[in-house]
Amino acid sequence: MGGVVDRRAGWAAGVSAVLWASAFVVIRDAAPHFSAGALAQGRLVSGALALVLFLVVQREGLPGRGAWPGIIGSGLLWFGGYMVILNWGEKLVDAGTAAMVVNIGPILIAVLGGWLLHEGFPPRLVVGMAISFAGAIVVGVSTSQSGTASVLGIVLCVAAAISYAGGVVLQKPALRHGSALQVTTFGCVIGAVATLPFSGQLVDGLQTAPTSSIVGMVYLGLFPTALAFYTWAYALSRTTAGRMGATTYVVPAMVLLMSWLFLGEVPTALTLAGGALCLAGVAVARSKPRADRSPVRLTRTRPDGDVI
Repeated sequence: MGGVVDRRAGWAAGVSAVLWASAFVVIRDAAPHFSAGALAQGRLVSGALALVLFLVVQREGLPGRGAWPGIIGSGLLWFGGYMVILNWGEKLVDAGTAAMVVNIGPILIAVLGGWLLHEGFPPRLVVGMAISFAGAIVVGVSTSQSGTASVLGIVLCVAAAISYAGGVVLQKPALRHGSALQVTTFGCVIGAVATLPFSGQLVDGLQTAPTSSIVGMVYLGLFPTALAFYTWAYALSRTTAGRMGATTYVVPAMVLLMSWLFLGEVPTALTLAGGALCLAGVAVARSKPRADRSPVRLTRTRPDGDVI
C-alpha cells in the first residue's frame, strides 16, 4: 500500500513540476502587458475561484484551527509574495534564467525543513548552498553582460526562491490539520486578498492587454496555481519538504526547452554554465556520504560464534 501512495505522490509532484515550468514561459509572455502585482492578482483570483468551487463540490469545509498559521504564512509568502516578486523578476530576465535561479529554492527548503521541521540537516548542505549561490552570481553576470537581464532581475529571482522556500516549509505543518484541498484553497484566497492593492492596475491592464495575455493570466490561475498547487500539497502531505523540493530540479531544463520553442529565448553558454552550477549545488546538498549509500551486508553466525 505504501508503494501505491508513493507512486501517487510522485505523479502529483510531476504534474506540479510540468505546470510550474510552463508558468515561467507564460509569465514571460504576459508580463509586458500587466504590472507584476496585477498579473499576480489576476492569477490568484482565477485560481481561488476554481479552488473554492471545487471545495464546495467536494463538500469540504474549513480546515482545523491548527492549520491556519501555516495557511496564512504560505498564503502571504508563497501565493502572494512569490508570485509578485517572480513576475517582477521575469520582466528583467528570460524565462530559463529565472527558472535556474529560482531553483536554489530546494536547497533553502532543505535548510529550513531540517532546522524548523526537524527533517534532518545533511552536512553537505552548506557546501551545496555555496555552489548554487555561486551559480546564481554567474547567471547574473552573464545575462547582464549580454544585455538580456539586469542584476536586479537576478536578485528578485533569488528573493522569489526565498519566499517560495519559506512558503513550502510553513505549508507542511498545516497539512497535518487540513486536507491538501483546504490548505491550497485558503492559501490561494489569502494570496488573492493580499494582492488587492493591485486591483486598479489589473483593471487597467485588462482594458489594454491583448486577448492572448489575458488568456495566459487565466491559464496561470487554473493550472500552474489551482491544479499544480493542489497536486503539490497532496504530495507534500505524504513526504518531507526537503524531498519534495528535489522534484523541482527538472523545472529549469523544461523551462529552457519551452522558452526556446515558444519564445525563441536561447540562453548563452555562460548562463547555462551558471545554471549547471545551481543544479550541481543542489545535487551536492542532497547527496549522501558514500558510507550511507553502501549496501547493508547481512551475516549469520554459527553456534561457535564464527561469522558465515
